[in-house]
Amino acid sequence: MHKRSWTRARRLAGAMAVFGLSVLCGPAARAQNAQPNPEVRVTTNMGSFVIELRPNRAPLTVANFLHYVRTGFYTNTLFHRVVSNFIIQGGGHEASPPYALKPTGPPVVNESGNGLENKRGTVGLARAVGPDTGNSQFYINLVDNPELDPLPTRWGYTVFGKVIQGMSVVDAIGEVPTGSFGPFKRDAPLKPVVIESIEVIRPPGLGSPANAPSGSAATPGASAMPPVKTAPPSASGSASSGSASSAPARAKSAAKPVATPAPAAGHPSPGS
Repeated sequence: MHKRSWTRARRLAGAMAVFGLSVLCGPAARAQNAQPNPEVRVTTNMGSFVIELRPNRAPLTVANFLHYVRTGFYTNTLFHRVVSNFIIQGGGHEASPPYALKPTGPPVVNESGNGLENKRGTVGLARAVGPDTGNSQFYINLVDNPELDPLPTRWGYTVFGKVIQGMSVVDAIGEVPTGSFGPFKRDAPLKPVVIESIEVIRPPGLGSPANAPSGSAATPGASAMPPVKTAPPSASGSASSGSASSAPARAKSAAKPVATPAPAAGHPSPGS
């Protein structure tokens, strides 16, 4: 009887040891299996900076952005809009006269309800008035811009990444003299700020939605994850079909959609 009790005790101790080991090793194993976020390097004629992308929060937008990166779309394009203490915007216009708006693929679905906020250093997708009108153009927040986040009464602007190196370069771009230049009526750098290249320096992990092939710039495939939160109802109806993207414009009130209609040239006039 004593021998049986000892055997059962040894078995119980062994089971508890295995359980304890699995508890201790579980988080470490999950951390090892967790795939790092992809990163890209943006090289400009004023320096370079690195953006960490968030495919877990904005899978469609990240896949769309990476498509443009991999096809070399951003090479020799402009940061064509700079608003001090607000944003810098680029990725749509050619860097040589007449600074034409480049043709883009289909627009991407608005993912502004993903829980990421328009904080300083974050990167968002520029768009026109309709919620699902973003394509290639992106912006970087120079300061916290909560008015660009979604509300129950309006769509917001999708944040899909953050500058993790070289924010001083972004700040320097945000301080260049601006005005009317070429086809741009206002807020354009008087001396062109050129995006010389954008390259992937850390690719998405295998199985990541952002690593899925896509037939067009905004159709990354049905396997992409949905946003963490559902985006708010559209305050402006259906999406427009124009190819031009506008950057966020400052809202006059919290209930007013932050975008303003883009003029024919594709360059928005920010709200007051």
